[in-house]
Amino acid sequence: MTELILVLDFGSQVTQLIARRLRETGVYAEILPFDTDTKRIAALAPKGIILSGGPMSVVDEGSPRAPMAVFDMGVPIFGICYGQQTMCQQLGGKVISGDTREFGRANLKIAASSPLFQGLWDYDTQHQVWMSHGDKVDHLPDGFQVIATSSGAPYAAIADESRKFYGVQFHPEVVHTPDGKALLERFAKVICGCGGDWTMASYREQAIAAIREKVGDEGKVICGLSGGVDSSVTAVLIHEAIGERLTCVFVDHGLMRKGEADEVIRLFGDQYNIPLIHENAADLFLDRLDGVTDPEAKRKIIGAAFIDVFDKAAASIDGAKFLAQGTLYPDVIESVSVTGGTSVTIKSHHNVGGLPDDMALELVEPLRALFKDEVRALGRELGMPETLVGRHPFPGPGLAIRIPGAITREKLDLLREADAVYLDAIRKAGLYDEIWQAFAVLLPVRSVGVMGDARSYDHALAIRAVTSTDGMTADVYPFSHDFLTHVATRIVNEVKGINRVTYDITSKPPGTIEWE
Repeated sequence: MTELILVLDFGSQVTQLIARRLRETGVYAEILPFDTDTKRIAALAPKGIILSGGPMSVVDEGSPRAPMAVFDMGVPIFGICYGQQTMCQQLGGKVISGDTREFGRANLKIAASSPLFQGLWDYDTQHQVWMSHGDKVDHLPDGFQVIATSSGAPYAAIADESRKFYGVQFHPEVVHTPDGKALLERFAKVICGCGGDWTMASYREQAIAAIREKVGDEGKVICGLSGGVDSSVTAVLIHEAIGERLTCVFVDHGLMRKGEADEVIRLFGDQYNIPLIHENAADLFLDRLDGVTDPEAKRKIIGAAFIDVFDKAAASIDGAKFLAQGTLYPDVIESVSVTGGTSVTIKSHHNVGGLPDDMALELVEPLRALFKDEVRALGRELGMPETLVGRHPFPGPGLAIRIPGAITREKLDLLREADAVYLDAIRKAGLYDEIWQAFAVLLPVRSVGVMGDARSYDHALAIRAVTSTDGMTADVYPFSHDFLTHVATRIVNEVKGINRVTYDITSKPPGTIEWE
């Protein structure tokens, strides 16, 4: 059984980074809501428990608390920010609203030697950390001592060494705490005794076992195949688990990029020899989307239409009871509150939102706990070609969310051509692998231009390219001015109907990667 560090989530927007940092060190971590039943927690047999940060105030009535039983499980506990505060409050200490707040970089001074710091930070040294708090600990529970301070947090790090309970006011999971990953690794490997032997090879074995257990010896699975990295890895993984009992259904919803439909059929029908049903449902999707402008409505319409098509396909496959999807962890984080309402829903994803309650098929989502780069690593572990594993993310709703406003066939054709020119230029410049995601957006405006000696009144196009590691945050890719000029010239010259190109320089946050 894989050693596990359990993260109890109190609603921080960066909780997932805790698990991510631990996995990068070879220690497997899972995230569950703070109010998870203690029997479930005990059944997981975690080697240690981390209490995450959160947006609430510990001093407010009704604010979240950790299950008291976790403090009696005999395993090390590490509280981060809100997690530190609720641990202190629950164990007999006191938290108050601070007069001095700390947001951003701060200097941490090590006040006492501790196994948590040994080999990383020495006594009486200072280190940069990242703070984000208004409340602060005012009185420690019995058994705790201060092991580090900052100007705004006299209890910046605390420890009860006898019980192996630790708390920090700063956030070690973010990159702005330079040694934060090493601190989390030290907690997991030194304090909790984890061996750090979790690999994508071990995850592959566990995922295959879990698929077989859920599906059973005779169950059949339909996989929604889009040709993107997530659904492709899902399909190959499930095929390895149950073989010919998997049938991939490729729904051509008329919202794909140029040439993608033919590529999907060739790769999975010919190369992998996975049973493949090709459903050309473009007319169905476009009819249902006719005149729809609200982005959330688009996503839900597309999600519902997918299920309708799958139900029809399932009727032709005797015994099919499961629907496989390439849902990833960031999809879940952005779509639903995993903490009973303490985190904020940003947008719904068709993989996790908009599915009908009476759906006939049971979901199989073997990638639901993985980040994007982990999915790519799993694909490589499965021997999939780099040309597929390294593809940029492509949203399930396809080009529908890259055309703000109403969708028409004319707009789709324009966007396909422009997007193909843009990506071709990126590849020829040798930049594709440096970019997390690049795409074009057809704007719902027309602009005046001059084409030759004639006046034009055509569509405006936005192009976007970002760098990221997991899609949760993203920075703009710094194209040169010459490259942007070259791309704009190519698009205007090669795509009739577009006369203006702009470059989106918004990071995430405050924007999202996609426009809708």
